[in-house]
Amino acid sequence: MHGLGPSGADEAGAAADALMYDFDAYQGWWPSSWWNSAATLTALIDYLQKSGNHDYDWVVGRTFDVNKGTFPAGTKSGDAIEGDFISRAIDDTAWWGLAWIAAYEYTHDQRYLTEATTIGNYVNGFWDSKCGGGVWWDRERTYKNAVTNGLYLRLTAALHVDTPGDTVWGQRAVAAGNWYLNSGLINGQNQVNDGLTSDCRNNGQTVWTYNQGLAIGGFTELYTVSGNQIWLNTATRLANAVGQGVLTESCEPSCDDNQKQFKGILVRYLAELGYQPYLQTQANSLWANDRDPLNRLGLRWAGGTPNAVDWRTQASALEALTATPNPAGG
Repeated sequence: MHGLGPSGADEAGAAADALMYDFDAYQGWWPSSWWNSAATLTALIDYLQKSGNHDYDWVVGRTFDVNKGTFPAGTKSGDAIEGDFISRAIDDTAWWGLAWIAAYEYTHDQRYLTEATTIGNYVNGFWDSKCGGGVWWDRERTYKNAVTNGLYLRLTAALHVDTPGDTVWGQRAVAAGNWYLNSGLINGQNQVNDGLTSDCRNNGQTVWTYNQGLAIGGFTELYTVSGNQIWLNTATRLANAVGQGVLTESCEPSCDDNQKQFKGILVRYLAELGYQPYLQTQANSLWANDRDPLNRLGLRWAGGTPNAVDWRTQASALEALTATPNPAGG
């Protein structure tokens, strides 16, 4: 039996098997969504690492080898992919950075760390003094938002942790953490709004779960980097603002393909802080109420109809099952 618990491993494993049903081994991704494939690969790696199951180790190298090159606009993304998983979408690029950090931490294969470093340097090129710092969402520099800066915070901190003798990434991570904390992205309820206005104020837009999750994950990793209690306190404050009960996205039941994957990002990083009773609630509910006979898991973890089901919702739910060492419902 694997490391996730007496039958929790079976449930996560069943979810992983169902997720892999949609993997296109020839093209090395889950068609057809570029950043979602990066986040899904990260979810799969997290499962492989925690379960001790090596059945899908080959997916990591296959995805890397097939997608490291260039692709015209409309092939993998609406944007051209310019090599090294880089495009004009800074957030999409950074999602791949996190995937290759996860791959490196799982396999210790240097090429993944090299790739994540290349991506980190690209994203860092979009840090400037507008709003006192922070990275832009796109190459055209139209928006400073939570997702891109949460990704950058997590990626820079992880690169410091994984790069022997590093002096650069740690400084960037601390600068990113200080900026994020004071940027206005975090509102008075300790929740993360979507971004900043053109005059650098909180824009009051939707509190998406993945923005909250990336901030939690970024500050948690920054605490690992620095040992400074302020970062752990910040991560905990943001985690405590998530609420109780079964997690829902505000767009349910009609979330788009991006939004279908958001909740998994949040539970991935809550797991690092040890929110086990809350995470167990999620796993129990989705396994009991959100699963079909083929172990496909939907958008609505509490169940109900209509309920979207695809590989994005599957990857999101897999994160919740992976995050819980105990058998769901047992």
